[in-house]
Parts: sequence; C-alpha cells; structure tokens
Amino acid sequence: MRQNTALKITGEPSFAAEPTHNRLSRLKSRRKCWLDVHLCLGLTLGLLLAVYGVTGSILVFHAEIDELLNAELLTVTPPERDPLYQPLADIFAAGQAAAPKDAKHTFANYPRNAEAVFRLDYSTSNHGKTESWQVYVNPYTAQMTGTRLMNTSDSLLPLTFIGFVFVFELHYALLIKDEISTVVVGVSAALLIISVLTGLILWWPLTGRWLQALTLKRKASSERLNYDLHKTFGFYTAIILLPVLFSGIYMVLPQNVVPVLELFSPVTYRYWFRSTPNPEVQALKMDEAVARANRLYPKGRPDWIYGIYGADEQTATYTVCKNDVDRPGSWLQRVCVVLDQYTGQTLDIDDPAVGTAGEVFTHWQWPLHSGQAFGMTGRILVFLSGLACPVLFVTGVIRWLQKRRAKAQHQLKQ
Repeated sequence: MRQNTALKITGEPSFAAEPTHNRLSRLKSRRKCWLDVHLCLGLTLGLLLAVYGVTGSILVFHAEIDELLNAELLTVTPPERDPLYQPLADIFAAGQAAAPKDAKHTFANYPRNAEAVFRLDYSTSNHGKTESWQVYVNPYTAQMTGTRLMNTSDSLLPLTFIGFVFVFELHYALLIKDEISTVVVGVSAALLIISVLTGLILWWPLTGRWLQALTLKRKASSERLNYDLHKTFGFYTAIILLPVLFSGIYMVLPQNVVPVLELFSPVTYRYWFRSTPNPEVQALKMDEAVARANRLYPKGRPDWIYGIYGADEQTATYTVCKNDVDRPGSWLQRVCVVLDQYTGQTLDIDDPAVGTAGEVFTHWQWPLHSGQAFGMTGRILVFLSGLACPVLFVTGVIRWLQKRRAKAQHQLKQ
C-alpha cells in the first residue's frame, strides 16, 4: 500500500511535465509560422515603417520646427497693451491682397499661440500649372509678414522642408503623385499592423520570464544586445504604433473604413457633405462661416478653417474646427462644424460629446495620430515611437543577417 502510494507520488511530476512539454512544443511550432510572417513583412515593409516613423515624428512638432527655421515669417511680437486680434475679415483681406492674382483661399490656420501668425493657404493656376501659396499675417495688425510658394503641380518635390515632409508628399503619399498613393499608404499601414501584432506574439515569453522580456540584458554580447533592442523597442512602442497606424488608414482610406464602422454604429464623415448650389445666393465669406460656428460653440478658439475651393466648388462646404471648446461629456475638446456655403446651414457636427459610438471613434483618430489627444505627453510619446521605427527596421535586418550567417555556418560544418 505504501509502495503504491510512493509510486503514485513520485510518478506525478513526469505525467504532469509531459503535457507542459507538448504544449510548449506546439506553441514553438506556431511561433515559427508567425516568425515567417513577421520576417516577410519586416523585410518588405520595414523601410516604409522607418519613413513613416521619422516623418511622423517631425510632423508632431512641425509647427514649432517651421517657426524655428522661419522665425521672421512665422512669428510676431504681441503688443504689450491690448493684445487683441484684428477682425477676421481684415486678416483675410490682407492675405487675399498679398496672394497671387485670382488665387482661391483654400485653408486658414489660426495662430497656435500668442507669438504665431495666421497661416492662409491659396491655390492658383499659372500657365497651366497649379501653385500652392501660403500668406502669413500678423493677427494684431492685419499686416502681411511674408509669403511662400509651397508647391507646384509640375514639381516632383515641394519647395520647403516642412512641405516635403508634410504636404501629403512623403508621409502621406510617399512622393507618389497619382491617387494610387492613398492605396499604397493605406494597405502598407494595414500590413504593418499585422507585423506589429506578430511581433507581440513572438515577444510573449512562453516560459514566463517577464523581466527578461521587458528589459535589456546587462553586459550582453553585441548580438544579444541587438536582439534585446528589437524586442524591447517593439513591445514598448506597439501600444502607440497600433492606434497610429490604424488612424493613418482611416485618414487616407475613409471610403473603405467608414462602411466597416457603419456595420457596428452609424457614422458620418464630414468631407462627404455637400452644399446645395443656389445661383441666386452669394456664397458666405470665410469669416462669416467662422462666426456661425462660433455661435454654436462660443467657447474655445478656431484652429482649422477649410475654404470652398475644391474639385466642385459649387457644392463644396465650409468646415470650421475649434479646440478647447470646454464642455462636459468628452475628454476631447475639439469640435468641427460643416456649413453649407450658401445658407450657412449646419450640415454636420463632429462633436465627441454628442456623437454615436462610431462617430466618437472616428473623432479620436486624428488626435491619436498626432498625439494631441493627451497633450504634450501624447505628442512626445508619438514622437519617440516614430523615432523607434528605424531602430526596429535596422535591428530586425541585423538579426535576420545574423541568423542567415549562423545557418550557413551550420550547413558548412555538416
């Protein structure tokens, strides 16, 4: 009786260990499949991730960088007494007077702080080519501080550093002029999401060694250090990269993302709304559109103002986006109002405090992509995660070359 009990007790570890061993074997076998997927995506799209990451990091602070490089154009000294802005109509009139003849006012960007200028965008046709200009106006005096030619339709590259990075050229379009650029960027971002997810699967410590998985090994060899850099950078940046990559897909391919979201909750997309043409009514001016949006949301300050220039000016709308609206019901304090250019009627409101679940989800995409959803902390996190992207690509390539070399040496020995 005692002997049987002893056999039973001493035999338990071997029976218990066998299922655990088999389970680890199965998990390692599956991990090999995920490794192949991760490797394939990393080698083919890793360079794109590095480009998206570095340019995205620059864009997080593009306004600050541009002002630093062009202080005379983009910054002003506020008056010591009565630092009040001139009327919008006067500011826009000053911009129109400085813009090229017959230029269309397409966009306005409010000063981001007391030392910044109004940025006014214009588009014009000149000898068969389209030119994009920016005019800068001192908000306290309504006097122009300067102009810049940002881009021309016959130029492969934008004419300014920020334009090169930002104006839908490198970060958003990879310098591809054709409309296929949005498909390339959107599909590559979707595949990169898979790459990040497979990387998390490969990072997961099957043996429960969490400290080892979350830290760099001290006094490690160069090969081990490279491996640790890849896995730790990948883990810590994944929580930022996943929402940033998805929001990028939404912004370049909304016509594909919105229908999917509508399967779960009603969604409106402000760029799809159209004005009702009325030849007997004169279109509102941009400052009038801002005034109507301000009546709906008296608090906060305007940020972006989209003009009525576009592929079909007759049905184009005004869109006024305001920050710091300061109303209960949402963490996000950014609201965008879409207005009919003729009647001033409100066609759509992007307000996270009153929208459906699907609409609130879409309202979060730009703030998450830019990091602005969480203030300076969010911007810094997005900035750092972008800089980590080239590190992930380089360390991944080095790891692949190391394993190839080791495999070749092993085959030679055999």
